[in-house]
Amino acid sequence: MRVSINDIKEMKAKGEKIPMLTAYDYTSAKLVDAAGVPIILVGDSLGMVVLGYENTIPVTIEEMLHHTRAVVRGAQHALIVGDMPFMTYQASTEDAMRNAGRFLKEAGCQAVKLEGGETMAHTVEHLVRVGIPVQGHIGMTPQSANQFGGHKLQGRRADVAVQIIKDAIALEEAGVFSIVLELVPAPLAKIVTERVKVPVIGIGAGPHCDGQVQIFHDLLGTYTDFVPRHAKQYATLATTIKDAITTYSQEIKNGTFPTMKHSFTMDESVLAEVVASAP
Repeated sequence: MRVSINDIKEMKAKGEKIPMLTAYDYTSAKLVDAAGVPIILVGDSLGMVVLGYENTIPVTIEEMLHHTRAVVRGAQHALIVGDMPFMTYQASTEDAMRNAGRFLKEAGCQAVKLEGGETMAHTVEHLVRVGIPVQGHIGMTPQSANQFGGHKLQGRRADVAVQIIKDAIALEEAGVFSIVLELVPAPLAKIVTERVKVPVIGIGAGPHCDGQVQIFHDLLGTYTDFVPRHAKQYATLATTIKDAITTYSQEIKNGTFPTMKHSFTMDESVLAEVVASAP
């Protein structure tokens, strides 16, 4: 049975920490699902770690739907959240409803995520009202990186910190089932987590959140352009993969792969007939 948004909310009520991880394709989704991670986010971070964009801004809804469909096919148990890309929900409530509906109807995920606090609460309320579960995202919101001057810690100033708390409360009142809180000081994240009843899932927000989310490629050490301070590499697979590919290439060149162990045979009598009959 697939994890539901009520299961996620119940985890906070029980004091159970919530692991969340991104996935962008069928194979990675199967691995994350098999590990028992309850929430998979098909993040627009795929723009950087899969598609090679400089940031998340260029990611299109068609790209997001394509990858979300693959993840849905690969994960049988986790709750799948589709990340709504830049300008698919900001212009109007109608745009937001139409595009969020595509994630559920065409891609098959169970919820969507969008960035913004008080300014997006009205939109969130409308989505929830028509049956679309929403995960909020506040603090450092990557789609607004140009406005912030890059991916920078948010909430060090009192006025900004207070606004982040207001954003969390506004999203809870609008009906989100959880909130991603990114790149804020740990003491502020603790206050936010305590002020709202819905789960707060941190990324670069310290240990006091109800859960944590990381990017698949950061966790496994396959994305080598940079390693965020908030990320922990549980493996360094980039080196392992590169070494494997180098060895493969060398074996092709020196003729040690493939061997007959990796090949197929045929009946000798059939082979003899082929040799006799071939032009």
